Amino acid sequence: MSTVGDGLDKAVQKAFTRPAPKSAGAQMRYLVRQLKSTRAVAGMLGISQRTVERYVKGRLKQPRPELAARMEAEVKKRWQPQVRARAKKKAATTDGILIDTRARLGYVAPIGSTDEDRVRHLTVALPPRHAARLFEARDQGATDDRLRQITAEALKETYFQDGGRRAGSLEEVRFTDIEHLEFDL
Repeated sequence: MSTVGDGLDKAVQKAFTRPAPKSAGAQMRYLVRQLKSTRAVAGMLGISQRTVERYVKGRLKQPRPELAARMEAEVKKRWQPQVRARAKKKAATTDGILIDTRARLGYVAPIGSTDEDRVRHLTVALPPRHAARLFEARDQGATDDRLRQITAEALKETYFQDGGRRAGSLEEVRFTDIEHLEFDL
């Protein structure tokens, strides 16, 4: 199961113009340049400063799988900040964001409607204002539950209510049991 935050990060990473460093040494050198010291990198990754220095000099080449994953995540988090900002701004102001999901969706509605939760596969283009809310919440460190709630509100307005043309009495959409979730800018 992927989280909403991870999906947003992957969508932004698709906008990168150059690939992020792949080798352990290149990743470590990049992190040292970004954080300005081997001590800061060591603290962030939970390893010794001497180990960081060995990767930078090329004496160590193959990190443990968990360290390799942490290094890759930290590099991607910092890679091409201007390209990342431009992609977010474009999605939040003009293009919007495309969501492709397979999840359990249900809603709260007046008595007499079929509001039972069921697994649906949706591909929906969310307007720029919803993309802006999602990216703003992600940047402010919102929990995945909060991001899922914002996504549910966006799906309610865009998919279920079709921008106000139908299902006007719909009160709340539930977005749970996510099997697949992918965003695209």
